Amino acid sequence: MQVISNARNLARVLGARTIIFNSNLRFSSYLNQSHSSSLQCQLHGDSCSGICGSCYYPMPLHSVYPMISRTCFSTEAGTADSNPTEAVKELYDNMLQSVNVKRTMPPNASLWSMIGNCKNHEDIKLLFDVLQNLRRFRLSNLRIHSNFNCNLCQEVARACARVGAVDFGKKALWLHNVFGLTPSIASAHHLLSHAKVHNDTKLMVEVMQLLKRNNLPLQAGTADIVFSICSDTNDWGLISKYSKRFIKAGVKLRQTTFDTWMEFAVRRGDTESLWNIEKLRSETMKQHSLTTGFAFAKGLLLERKPEDAAALIQALNETLSDAKKPGITVEVEKLVNEWPSEVLKHQKEEDQKALAAALKSDIPTMVASLLNIGLARSVNLEDLAKKEILS
Repeated sequence: MQVISNARNLARVLGARTIIFNSNLRFSSYLNQSHSSSLQCQLHGDSCSGICGSCYYPMPLHSVYPMISRTCFSTEAGTADSNPTEAVKELYDNMLQSVNVKRTMPPNASLWSMIGNCKNHEDIKLLFDVLQNLRRFRLSNLRIHSNFNCNLCQEVARACARVGAVDFGKKALWLHNVFGLTPSIASAHHLLSHAKVHNDTKLMVEVMQLLKRNNLPLQAGTADIVFSICSDTNDWGLISKYSKRFIKAGVKLRQTTFDTWMEFAVRRGDTESLWNIEKLRSETMKQHSLTTGFAFAKGLLLERKPEDAAALIQALNETLSDAKKPGITVEVEKLVNEWPSEVLKHQKEEDQKALAAALKSDIPTMVASLLNIGLARSVNLEDLAKKEILS
């Protein structure tokens, strides 16, 4: 009996030690898992902060985010050109202090002020870092899943275009981004306008690709800017490509877009494209503008129909408002003095002499018809006869 009792006591002791040993193993495993989870949360703040809501943080959030923010700028060169402006840096520090230390949302006016004060690329860099921090705070602390309002997002894109930080501006066009920005066609227009000022077809193409990838609808204003860039850079291939895309999307083109498109076509001497564009224009617009009317007249000249060209200009004179009628004289002078040399540049060398001879004959005929009805009085036929079109 004593042997049995001793055996039972020994079993109880060994069992207790086994339980303690297993408990220590589980506790050690839990510590390892917790440490691993905390590292993942620090490295992947977006996925852990406020979205999953189940991560264990070994330190307060405000001690994690400042480290992320500081690492973004610790490697920047200390030159004057690469430094943010004082006003933006002060607003940046105040907003991070509010979010990461005080745990409160900064005033809306601070963010708007920061956007308005951005002067260089480094300012924009700080702005986007603040946006990312604010988005995290809204998700994790306020449980706000919606993006910032559209007006603010458009102003961010405007600021990027204003200072030339197009790399950040393009990020504002992504449907899924970490900055809480809602992409819109209005934001894209700011970048396209920047591309127009700098004749940057590469940026234009990149923006158009982003619009397609992120399912942003094309608008008439988009076509206006895109067609203008293509015309200014003399890129007929791009304007042909994007015109098909706009038409397929059902965009109703503006008069100004047709002005650019038809003027570009006739400047190249491409009458086939000109008549196709005119057909599209006539389906939505009853009357010609000054620009499309003269593009049509130039097309008639290219087809050796000077009398028809004069008749069209006469009809244009009757339909235009009194305020725009003086523009007819200006356009006639451009047709006589500038357009022939422009259109000849786009012709094959073997075709230039024949076209020059035709224009030298037909333009005076058209001008004579206009003089008979009291138009083109500023053009001297004798000087025109002596003028060499092909030099």
